[in-house]
Parts: sequence; C-alpha cells; structure tokens
Amino acid sequence: MAVIIETPRGQIILNENQRARLVWNPGFGREYTQKFDILQKYVDSEVVRRSDPYVPFRTGILKKSGILGTVIGSGTVQYIVLHARKNYYHNKGRGTQGTASGGKRGKLWFERMKADHRNSILRGAGGKLR
Repeated sequence: MAVIIETPRGQIILNENQRARLVWNPGFGREYTQKFDILQKYVDSEVVRRSDPYVPFRTGILKKSGILGTVIGSGTVQYIVLHARKNYYHNKGRGTQGTASGGKRGKLWFERMKADHRNSILRGAGGKLR
C-alpha cells in the first residue's frame, strides 16, 4: 500500500518498499515565478518612488537618472549619471528645510528611505503574493 502526501507544489509517494518519490505539480514553477515577478516589480517601483524625496536635487538629473536607469522588475535600482556614486556616499546635503521634501535630501538616500519605509513596503509586498 502506497502512502501519498500532497501539497500545492506536488506530492511525495512512499511505496511499499519504503522508497519515496517526489512528483512536482507541473504548474507550480510557472505560477510562483509569475507571483515573484509581480512582487519584484512592486518592490522596485516602491523603492524608486519612495527614494525620490531623499535623492539630492539641484537640477533634477540625478533623480531622473534613477527612473531611467532602473528596469522595473530587475531587482536592481540604478542611478546612472556620473556623479551618482559621489552624491550617494559623499553629498553634504545643503539642507532643504521648509521645502516639500522636509530636509530629507542627501547622501545614503536608499538606506535612509529604507529605514523610514521598509515595513510599509514589506506589508504592500505581502499583499501581492496572495
């Protein structure tokens, strides 16, 4: 007598000789790949959107380079102008108190955005997997 353990991913079949066989659900990989693609697109777009008020802004080219340099869904957000790295690690942040950004613009913008919005992004991402 065989014992069969079924899950959404597939089943394990244990035969009378105590040998187990794993059988994958044929649609499992495709279904979950689609879900993870949706999730990655959500996270990438939220990172770009929520980083916006933190990115140094003199002419706007640095901010726009993040939009142009990022392929939503790739898992990598890129600011592609030459001075992006220098601004990320060394920008002194002239201070923009009283502006719409509330003085958030300056170096390490992703790390600071993440500290402020990580939980919100994760909650939103959790809703995308259902």
